[in-house]
Amino acid sequence: MPWGIGILGAGPGVAALHLPVLGGLADIFTVQHIADAGSGRARVLAERLGARWSEGDADLLEDPMVEVVAVCSPPAQHARQILGAVAAGKRAIFCEKPLATSREEADAVITACRTAGAILVVGTNHLFDAAWGRAKHHLVALEGRVQAISVTLALPPNDRYHRLVVEGGPLQAARRGRPDLGDPAVAAGVLRQLVTGLAIHDLPAVRDIAPGIDEVVYAKVARPIDYLVGYRAGDVLVQLALTMLPEGPDALWRMSIATSHDRIEVNFPPAFVHAGSAAVRVRGVGGQWAEYPRDPDDGYVGEWRLFASLLEEEAPVEYDELLADSLHAIDLADAVAAKVLEGVSQ
Repeated sequence: MPWGIGILGAGPGVAALHLPVLGGLADIFTVQHIADAGSGRARVLAERLGARWSEGDADLLEDPMVEVVAVCSPPAQHARQILGAVAAGKRAIFCEKPLATSREEADAVITACRTAGAILVVGTNHLFDAAWGRAKHHLVALEGRVQAISVTLALPPNDRYHRLVVEGGPLQAARRGRPDLGDPAVAAGVLRQLVTGLAIHDLPAVRDIAPGIDEVVYAKVARPIDYLVGYRAGDVLVQLALTMLPEGPDALWRMSIATSHDRIEVNFPPAFVHAGSAAVRVRGVGGQWAEYPRDPDDGYVGEWRLFASLLEEEAPVEYDELLADSLHAIDLADAVAAKVLEGVSQ
């Protein structure tokens, strides 16, 4: 029998990403219930599937047909809803990134899940992309010393990211419209939320090969929603860059890794596009590029398949790694926000 899924959240990520993936894994999962915060989108999505719908958390968490909960709500709600699912006795929780927005929340969530034996997966889809696994294998096999990592995003304008920095946060001045990035406190808060809500796609993979945050060298945020962050992790230099393209649909999401031997590029498909895995290519010392074959499944399929393996007890839950990933992102977000404020005070 497929596992009964209850989804908290009914935004674009649910409609365009998770529901199509779950539809392709119908032998493993079936959506039983979708809940929203009152937007009415849950009803629309649920009626297409013949599922139940509700507003708020309570009805879904009390639904006996919901065996596992998918937390796909705004980031500020994640920790509270995970704790609610554990308290309701749910067997497993899939949580969209980020796991939490503070160290205290992250500790509370992991402690609760570990104590209850609840299965937990955080949907950092790039980490579960088969192409990233091939890139990581290449790094390990050649034993090259990682020298620099850059993650470059060029995205079409998307009001989800604008809403990310004006909803559920302390940015009162921004609630009347676009954030006032001329205000250092607002700029620092916007950058912090963008790190925990957008850069976090790649931070677990970055931490996998460059753990630690020794120094934030620079941190800038610009209009409309652009950022540039650079930090040191030991001897590795890491740069995170985002620009919102003013026109056109073209998008770029690239992770580049320079080692003592070669250069690796991982080009992830744009969000909301089910186009298979990322494309990986490697430039050797001779200057020639070699490309790895792509996988038909993307990281969204990969993360749900991992979730299924955990439910079938084929793999252990890595509570310590989940906590370490979450704390790493939170610490970086705090550090870049402090760097913005530090530049003003000098």
